[in-house]
Order: sequence, then structure tokens, then C-alpha cells
Amino acid sequence: MSLKKYVLAFLLFSLTQAFYAQSSKEILVLSAVVKDKVIPGAQVIFQKNGEKSIPLYSDQRGKVQIPAEYQDEADLTIIIKKDGYSTLVSKCPCGGLTYAISPVMEELDGMRIVLSWGSAPEDLDSHLSYQGGYVCYYQKDASQANLDVDDTDSYGPETITITKKIHGKKYVYAVHNYSNKESNNNANLSKISNAKVYVYIGNTLIRTYVPQFGKTGTVWIPFIIDENGNLVDVGDFKNATSWEGVRSILRDYRYDAANHVVDAASIQESINLNKDGERSYHAGNLEQSVAYYQDAIEENPRNGQAYSNLGLSFQKLGREAEALWANRKAIDLAEGAKANIVRASSYYNIARIYEQKGQWNDALNNFKLAKQHNQNPAYDKGITRMSAKVRS
Repeated sequence: MSLKKYVLAFLLFSLTQAFYAQSSKEILVLSAVVKDKVIPGAQVIFQKNGEKSIPLYSDQRGKVQIPAEYQDEADLTIIIKKDGYSTLVSKCPCGGLTYAISPVMEELDGMRIVLSWGSAPEDLDSHLSYQGGYVCYYQKDASQANLDVDDTDSYGPETITITKKIHGKKYVYAVHNYSNKESNNNANLSKISNAKVYVYIGNTLIRTYVPQFGKTGTVWIPFIIDENGNLVDVGDFKNATSWEGVRSILRDYRYDAANHVVDAASIQESINLNKDGERSYHAGNLEQSVAYYQDAIEENPRNGQAYSNLGLSFQKLGREAEALWANRKAIDLAEGAKANIVRASSYYNIARIYEQKGQWNDALNNFKLAKQHNQNPAYDKGITRMSAKVRS
């Protein structure tokens, strides 16, 4: 980060610190895409297992006082809701922290990555690497991706928005501890930063990442987005003293995604949660089914059935971007005797979503992919319709 950046940051810090500083007994709600924009009127629900939830609202300064009975609770969940924004769900401790909520994304193939953290280290940076593009504080705009917010004085957010994921390209995301960049193998990023990375598609928070406590290094790579748009968990720590160093590390990761190992207990818990989701779906509780399927995926990211079910729930809810993502993951994980049928039906569902949005070429390509995996008159009809649209 340049000297100029720090001078500007210091001036802004001096002017705004008194306004934005919050005590350890309150939280601050900001926009994820507009720097220092407070969000008044956001509903903040404080929830503890087995006890009554307490709903409150952010004031004109975007602040919410944590209820007295929950101020020292670590086993607490907060849920932040606001019309036009994705719902944010996060585990505490949360006192004194800033939470940035993401406006709903309209782009079908878009994704938003929001980084927030605590008071120290002051400066954490988001980095995104992919073939033909690189996004960080040094170069904020690239092809179909940009850094919306760059924060240098604690808390965040730092937000990267991918407006259109380019199929066939791998994306690698990382957090760089710029404040301690010269101190290789320090543990501040994992031990004291309270860093969290939120990943959004459409109007849904699909994943939350936190660093494994005690890991050492100045660069944290929480995940990769593979060529098919799937999130691949990584969680590695490396060292770099500059943005160029981070870029070199991430370039290597584009060719070496980590394998995610899941233990037997997590696999079984994932199966159980998926069944809970199916029961909720058949009972008509679509939102609840989505929550169960996402929990199942958290336990076992290779649970293809959970992704398939999630895609169906998203489709029923009219969340096209999320349905695309879930269907693509189901395609990636399909295996066994019915793998081609699953892939074909998923490609067909994707094609129909694109067709409804008037994206004829994308629809045509996916109808063709469906036919490659299985024969069905519906696929032929789709190809005929879209071919006519493309020619017209």
C-alpha cells in the first residue's frame, strides 16, 4: 500500500473516528459497497440457543446496543436484515465489531466477497486472482471484477464484486495482513483479527469463512472458485510482504486447488441435515430448507445431493443466480449410475433460467450440454428455440 494511501487514510481517520467508533457493547452496520455508509433501520436479531430472540434496529448512526443479558455471551448468533440487502448471519463474539451488509445482486453469474475484521491489525487487504485479471487496492478494476471498498483503518469492509464469473477460469481469493507484512509467520491474522469473509450470490449469503485459530502467516487463502464456479475450501496461510508477492502466491494456487478432507462424523451429520432440509421442503418451508441444505454443505462440501436439493429450493424461491450456482455444483459432484441424468437435468435447469432472462447464447450452450449427457425431447426443443433466437 502506498504512502499516499496511508496519508489519505490518516486524514479520513481523524475526521471520522469519533463518529464511527463504537464500544465493545455495540455493533455498527455499514454498506458493503459504499465506504463508510451507515445503514440505519436494519433489523438486528440477537439469538441464543434455547432462549428467546431479541430483535432491535440500528439507529441513525448505524449502531445497535447489544442487549445487556447478551453482552458477555460468546454463544450468540446475530442476524441482520434490511430490505434490498442480503441477510447476514454471523456467530459472536461481536461486541465492538462492524458488519457490512451486501445489496442484492442482480447479475446471474455475479458474486460478492466481503471482508470484515476487528480493531487490529488495522489494515487487511482483499486480493482476487484469475487468468487475465487481478483485483486489490493497487489495481481496483479488472475484467468483470472490482474492489468496491478499500479500508485501511480497522473493521472493514473490504469488498470485491465479481459482476460476471467467466466460465472456465479459476479464481483465487486471499486476505493479506498488510499491517504486519514484514513479520513473517506471525499469527495476528488468525488469532486477534476477528477476520470473517462473507460470500454472496444473488440475495443470499452462501458461505462464511473464518481463519483457523493459531495459523501463522501474513496471507490467508480461504477458498478458490473453480472453473465451474464452485467454491473449493482451502484455508492455507502463506507469507508475502507486498501485493506482488501475494499475486505470485495466488497465481500458483490457480493450478493447484487443495483437496478438502471430510471425516466420517461430518459426512453423517451432512446426511442428517440434508434429510431435515427435505422434510422442510415437502412441508412448504422453503427458506428453512435452504438453511438446512447450506448447513449440510458446510459439514460436507461434497454432498452433491444437498446441492441438487438446494438448487430446487432456490428455483422455487425465484432466486435464479443461486439456483445456477447450486445446479453447477450438483453437476460437478454427480457420480454413480445416474450421474449423466443428474448432469443433463441440471444443465437443462440452467438453460431454462438463461432463457427466461433472454440470454439466448448461454441458454443454447446449456441445452446442448444437457443433450450431450442424456437424450430428451425437451433438450432438442430448447436447442431449436434458442438457435432461432440467436439467428434472429
